[in-house]
Amino acid sequence: MKRRNFLQKAALGSFGITALGSSLAATAATSKKAKDKQEALASNSLLPVVIATWSVEQATKTAWQSMEDGSSALDAVIAGCGVEEANAKGQSVGLGGLPDREGRVTLDACVMNEKGDYGAVLCMQNIMHPIAVAKKVMEDTPHVILAGAGAEQFAVSQGFKRENLLTEQSKKDWETWKKTSKYKPIINIENHDTIGMLAIDKNGTISGGCTTSGLAYKMSGRVGDSAIVGSGLFVDNEIGAATATGLGEEVLKTVGSYLIVELIRQGKSPQEACEEAILRIIEKTPNFKDFQVGYIAVNKKGETGAYSIHEGFTATTYQNQKNTTFNPSFYNKK
Repeated sequence: MKRRNFLQKAALGSFGITALGSSLAATAATSKKAKDKQEALASNSLLPVVIATWSVEQATKTAWQSMEDGSSALDAVIAGCGVEEANAKGQSVGLGGLPDREGRVTLDACVMNEKGDYGAVLCMQNIMHPIAVAKKVMEDTPHVILAGAGAEQFAVSQGFKRENLLTEQSKKDWETWKKTSKYKPIINIENHDTIGMLAIDKNGTISGGCTTSGLAYKMSGRVGDSAIVGSGLFVDNEIGAATATGLGEEVLKTVGSYLIVELIRQGKSPQEACEEAILRIIEKTPNFKDFQVGYIAVNKKGETGAYSIHEGFTATTYQNQKNTTFNPSFYNKK
């Protein structure tokens, strides 16, 4: 019996040592894999990178410089988008945004970080920087979306200043519109619309943001895709990110940004994924010639893509010390 017990204990001890050795080996392998992955990202000449919808070179430059100065990818996006929100001449985000039918400037914005955390504001008035408020919603509340007067009240409680966002030029344009009150989405209006921005820092951390004043002269209370996770913006830090611009109703129907990231997960390049997402809209919408949608995307490597239904969409990248606005390819060649 003593010998049998001894053999059993010896066998158990041997098993324990073997299991411990296997566990240590597995841990070492995992650590090495993570280290190799980090080193590969660090040596990637495509990183850091910023890409944004439309011709917004000051915004992409600000975001890129923010990362160079040590800010996170998310804070870089907020800084970059903030440039356009403060640009009264843009008339599509923040200050000077074109109003709804009642003459009210209402703003939508969202952010998403590398952890998958998300925050948004919808139909918010009187606050110039909705994208910064969206970050506060994400970080300082138990919610992911605040809307209308509640969003404005929260912003003020966080130190944001109330101000009149309807500039004289936007008011004049609205009063001119009221003479006919015709409502129809205009393709590439002002060659400027929603600002969507994606950033990857030198370590491969991805974040994104999207901000807009929505369609000009929309019905009161209308919300588009820009602040809706999966439609106007989606980030998956293991895969990539995408954001949209154009007629939000059509982006919402296909959950466009989420679709693009999932297509990248399946092996498509960011360019191929953007093209497929546009085709999904075209296949389901016979009147696609009457509106514009554009997408931009980036994968974990820092490779980018951009595509739209019609000509006229532009995008801007800051990469390898170069700030470049370009005209993406498009579907409708007429």
